[in-house]
Amino acid sequence: MRGLLADRPTLFVPGCYNALTARILEHAGFPAVYMSGYGTALSLLGLPDAGLTTATEMQANARYIASAVSAPVIADADDGYGNAVNVIRTVREYIGTGVAGIHLEDQALPKRCGHVAGRRVIPLAEAVGKYRAADAIRRELDPDFVLVARTDARGAHGGSLDEAIRRANAYLEAGADLAFVEGPTSVEEVRRICREVKGPIFYNMTGVSPRFTLEQMQELGITIAIAPGALLRATIQAAYDLAVALREDGPLAEAAFSEQFRKHPLGDLHTFAGFDRVRRWEEAFLPPEELEKYERSVGHQPSRDTSGGGAGAP
Repeated sequence: MRGLLADRPTLFVPGCYNALTARILEHAGFPAVYMSGYGTALSLLGLPDAGLTTATEMQANARYIASAVSAPVIADADDGYGNAVNVIRTVREYIGTGVAGIHLEDQALPKRCGHVAGRRVIPLAEAVGKYRAADAIRRELDPDFVLVARTDARGAHGGSLDEAIRRANAYLEAGADLAFVEGPTSVEEVRRICREVKGPIFYNMTGVSPRFTLEQMQELGITIAIAPGALLRATIQAAYDLAVALREDGPLAEAAFSEQFRKHPLGDLHTFAGFDRVRRWEEAFLPPEELEKYERSVGHQPSRDTSGGGAGAP
């Protein structure tokens, strides 16, 4: 992850919400992916991002995603699931998932999505202690692990941009690698953040915040930009449209959709899922007679091409 940050002026990282969508982003050519907390809550629990997911659920999803792709993953770690002592455990567990970094926020429990009303932030001194703790444990276990400090002070109850910028700088001094000011509402606010925050900027291009081209973000000086909800919205739209077609047109609507999907770049579903690599593993590690099961067998026949086999994830 640090190599990617050093190689380009702005890194654009779309959001995924499970291992499948992470693989789709990697196949589309993105060099890194972001695990959305909102997407995790809605896809895993069918509930909003309102502090309802547990640390165990978030870390399990992070592990599945990191195991499914070779691209580095930045994961949402909410508020660290407690005070500074809890944050030590949180960072330790996220490092164990295989993700390349996390962002931690300064919201008070129960936290919620950074683009809905009703947020509160903890006192500055308490928040600084959490980022100091996060930095200490990552330096002990994995100094390359990327720590992003998010402040919700701009959109919190009684908050302001001045307070958010003050907090972002304090969190960078406490050891964070990047500062994430959540929820600016205008281009001028983004300019102020990029001008007044004394360190690399992490920007969430969604909700109430302005959208920019990659070139505009480079001019502003944004280091990482995320678009966490795009794949989630696309999934909801496509799945709902197909569900309506199935209800209105009956079972043959699925056959029509499947025929159309075959024309998609990822339309060979079994190959995309990894059955070809499973066969290569079988050829490499199982007795030859185990491969006889493919003879006179009906269904998708995985390729016997052994190039690029390896024993990595499908």
